[in-house]
Amino acid sequence: MRRDERGYFYFVDRLGDTFRWKGENVSTTQVADTIALCPGVVEALVYGVTIPGTEGRAGMAAVVVSPDFDPIALRQHLAARLPEYARPLFLRVCDAIEMTGTFKPTKQRLSRKGYDPIATTDALYFDDREREAFVKLDAVLYERIRAGVLRL
Repeated sequence: MRRDERGYFYFVDRLGDTFRWKGENVSTTQVADTIALCPGVVEALVYGVTIPGTEGRAGMAAVVVSPDFDPIALRQHLAARLPEYARPLFLRVCDAIEMTGTFKPTKQRLSRKGYDPIATTDALYFDDREREAFVKLDAVLYERIRAGVLRL
């Protein structure tokens, strides 16, 4: 909650429901809902991840997909519906999105895991803005991102 100058209280997003990237606040729910509307996406969860040498958190989406999922179609879908700062830079394709004992997604755990391809067996992709495509995130690309070689 926040309080204004007249003493009124207002509800704001819960901790973890937004992140800041490129000077903008990004609603994880809005981005996840947009991703979920793309054909081939069964379930989506969005969270922020840290990248060394950058301010804020970059967007990352964990998605459960059907066999007809097409990352090219997803990128086009997102580009048509979200501003660039709100589009996830990273994509994790997983079999299921883990839940806590109270049936909430494990967003914080996924955020801590980040986008290191060595730390997971899930398929990871990076939205290469120059190539205008989601590309497979491997150890070499991961190191280029962490070293600040790529412009984000």
